[in-house]
Amino acid sequence: MVKIAPSLLSSDFTNLEKEITKVQDAGADILHLDIMDGHFVPNLTFGLPVIKQIKEIAKIPVDVHLMVTNPELYLETLGNLNIDYVSFHQETVFHLHRQVSVLKSKNVKAGIALNPATPVETIFPILADLDFVLIMSVNPGFGGQKFIPLVYKKIRKLRRFANENNPKLEIEIDGGVNDLNASKLVEAGANILVAGSFIFKSKDYSGQIHSLR
Repeated sequence: MVKIAPSLLSSDFTNLEKEITKVQDAGADILHLDIMDGHFVPNLTFGLPVIKQIKEIAKIPVDVHLMVTNPELYLETLGNLNIDYVSFHQETVFHLHRQVSVLKSKNVKAGIALNPATPVETIFPILADLDFVLIMSVNPGFGGQKFIPLVYKKIRKLRRFANENNPKLEIEIDGGVNDLNASKLVEAGANILVAGSFIFKSKDYSGQIHSLR
């Protein structure tokens, strides 16, 4: 089943609760939160107090994508907040298995995120321990960027390896997702589509989510 995950990075922060309610009512499967620290990427977004409040009002699973230099500082707290999905960047961590184990101990779905230029082969040794992989299809940091087509090949390569080593692995795509590339992404092997501007810059959230499906 393909899951649609609206990215709150593109929502109206002054009406966040209203925006969450609207996308949930429109048929969203997951709420995607991009957490940025101003170091790993040149932007700042949600902090832990806001994540806590979002989780308290969310009626669907919450997916936290850590675009931060020191993700290990967040993992245990996010687990205690009962966040459903958490991913952190392979490019920021020396000991992937150790940090994945922290999430697993908290019954959180554990994922690794990869920048567009990072080969998927770098996480093959740990793939059997993951619940999902987040492939960035733009360079992280800002919403509304143009989709980078090279990710199709990465998705196909990852799906082939996962079919042999972790068939239940979910593949999430974030960046420039719209109704023109959604079917190609799913055909390549993705099953979670993150969409920010495509949904939140429209007046019809339900129509945009339906068009992605």
